[in-house]
Amino acid sequence: MKQESLFTNNGQNEPLANRVRPQNLDQFVGQEQLLGPGKILREIIDNDQVSSMIFWGPPGVGKTTLAEIIARQSQASFFNFSAVDSSITKIRKIMKQAEAEHEVGQKTLVFVDEIHRFNKAQQDAFLPYVERGSITLIGATTENPSFEVNSALLSRCKVFVLKPLEVKDIIKLLQNALHNPNGFGKLTVKISSQEIKAIAKFANGDARTALNTLEMAVLNGNKNGNTIAVTMDSLGQLITQKSVLYDKDGEEHYNIISALHKSMRNSDVDAAIYWLSRMLEGGEDPLYIARRLVRFASEDIGLADTNALNVAVNVFQACQFIGMPECDVHLTEAVIYLSLAPKSNAVYKARLAAEEDVKKTIDEPVPLQIRNAPTKLMKDLGYGKGYQLAHYAKDKLTTMKTMPPSLEGHEYYLPTSQGHEDRFKKRLEQIKEWHKEHDKFD
Repeated sequence: MKQESLFTNNGQNEPLANRVRPQNLDQFVGQEQLLGPGKILREIIDNDQVSSMIFWGPPGVGKTTLAEIIARQSQASFFNFSAVDSSITKIRKIMKQAEAEHEVGQKTLVFVDEIHRFNKAQQDAFLPYVERGSITLIGATTENPSFEVNSALLSRCKVFVLKPLEVKDIIKLLQNALHNPNGFGKLTVKISSQEIKAIAKFANGDARTALNTLEMAVLNGNKNGNTIAVTMDSLGQLITQKSVLYDKDGEEHYNIISALHKSMRNSDVDAAIYWLSRMLEGGEDPLYIARRLVRFASEDIGLADTNALNVAVNVFQACQFIGMPECDVHLTEAVIYLSLAPKSNAVYKARLAAEEDVKKTIDEPVPLQIRNAPTKLMKDLGYGKGYQLAHYAKDKLTTMKTMPPSLEGHEYYLPTSQGHEDRFKKRLEQIKEWHKEHDKFD
């Protein structure tokens, strides 16, 4: 919990990202969709009409910086909370202080970093003060606030979505750091535009990663007096492994598995392989992916390719046997197969249609003719009476009714003509024709 200290410069011992942090909106880079001329957030800040809000976006896109700029521009007292050291007692103590300042006309801006890590009680502690206007709350989160922020608090905040920075934005930030007196402006840093662009791409939309990489590159560069030369060879050691934007427990997890599923459904094999690779590089459990592929094989392919489920199950077992990284090729094989297989959701739709009838109709008793009768009492009650064994019939079909009477005529499985399912479609049509011919004589 800190007051005002975020606005001071502690010298060269601070990380580069802190030393060159923008002090006003004119210095801020990126988020043009919110901060460009005439855009809503820019208007709100410029007109000092800031109300409680939540900044939602990936790491390193300016959430904390924006909060500091807003506090500075509105001349508000600034408090910074983190989930690690913010007990309910501390929060309430500061809220009481903010309420007292509000009564004498002093604004208080409370910045809650990683608000998704605050538990319900911690979030609730801010709520009455937000409602009374005693504080302006700005929360920052990398997670979807719909799931991670209490609904009562969320309903009192505007949500602004911040996007990953573009390469051109990060290049601008890096060039500023090289010329900024608080950065490397007092040195002569020899670094090519190609090397700067390489850092910008490596950062993957994260300004902090870019600035940290530049700082390491300069500190490890070839020094000659006040001149430092950064070479691609030395830089290459710092950017060999890109940080992949992926959270196994967060929204990105669900976004990317959805992208994989929908790419396969759309038979876009290359997109499917790409999304699979994103998950694997992000450290996803291969068995989770394999389970989703098993589901997909029945939900989106079904009987259009009767081998799809075999492939998916075999790959699941292969992942159990050998694990990562070796099972990545097995998962890729399954994704390719499932992407290129003919598609049918007839099995899935059959299950949903039957489920709806089960939920909306009474639970009728099983027809007597298809009940087993292991005891004399059951036989006396008519269990199994009139049962027809299809194996003994000429066409292996009988006129015996097996559906509850009130549901006779309801159809759930409506096969398509895709792939192997055409065989099942034709077989079902034959069965229906047989019943039209024979049931009338029953």
